[in-house]
Amino acid sequence: MATPAKPDSLEPPDLLQIVQSHTPARLLVGRAGPAYRTVTQLTLRQDHAAARDAVQAELELLRDFGQPFVERWRLFEVTTCAGSKAEFLLRPDRGRCLSETAQAEVAHRCPARADLQIVIGDGLSAAAVVAQVPLLLDTLQQGARERGWRFGQPFVIRYCRVGVLNDIGELLDPTVVVLLIGERPGLVTAESLSAYLAYRPRAGHTDAGRNLISNIHARGVAPAAAAERILRLAERLMRLQTSGVAVKEEAFDSRVTDTGQSSKKMLSE
Repeated sequence: MATPAKPDSLEPPDLLQIVQSHTPARLLVGRAGPAYRTVTQLTLRQDHAAARDAVQAELELLRDFGQPFVERWRLFEVTTCAGSKAEFLLRPDRGRCLSETAQAEVAHRCPARADLQIVIGDGLSAAAVVAQVPLLLDTLQQGARERGWRFGQPFVIRYCRVGVLNDIGELLDPTVVVLLIGERPGLVTAESLSAYLAYRPRAGHTDAGRNLISNIHARGVAPAAAAERILRLAERLMRLQTSGVAVKEEAFDSRVTDTGQSSKKMLSE
């Protein structure tokens, strides 16, 4: 196996390639006089337009997920107290509570006291939800079954903010709630998803009582890896009977032993 070159032995083009291979950020892209090069400027405008579109887009179950997926998971949609996308963007507080109709629908269709309750929220990027959620649900359900957990009925919340976790906890009393929600788009991707976890959330709880796995997308945390992290973190929350800043996520470092077999070492992040 060839020995990797040391940084001080590399030519500038090699250094540039190494740096750019480690991040999708626009680093060392060059310039034309005092401005970006044309290709950089056009790409920047394209990504900015994609981010704006993702924030304004509406999530529609059948159109975005397809009927087979919706029927398989028996997905249904409810809304928060925000009555429109515009109101949702201007009044974040209204996206943190379910409407009265939504509360009745959730209470009627979702069994109470599940061990793991998955909720899907559009958040600030419907595109992220459409791209990532179908890649997560199977693994989350299978992992819950392997652990002997009761898996709650997933459902979708339109005009959703993270604080809606409290209403879900009050309504259904699940042990752990996982909110899969679209992140605020950036100029690298508009398809980044977050997973917020809370142990028995209740009215008045804040972000200090929640845990987060963010940047779930193809160039960030891969959905398969994110699902495993969500399950391990949920398991830890159940064991400690709490969530939030006092709980550190456990990760696994996969390494190759002398015999060529892969081993896993538990780390504390």
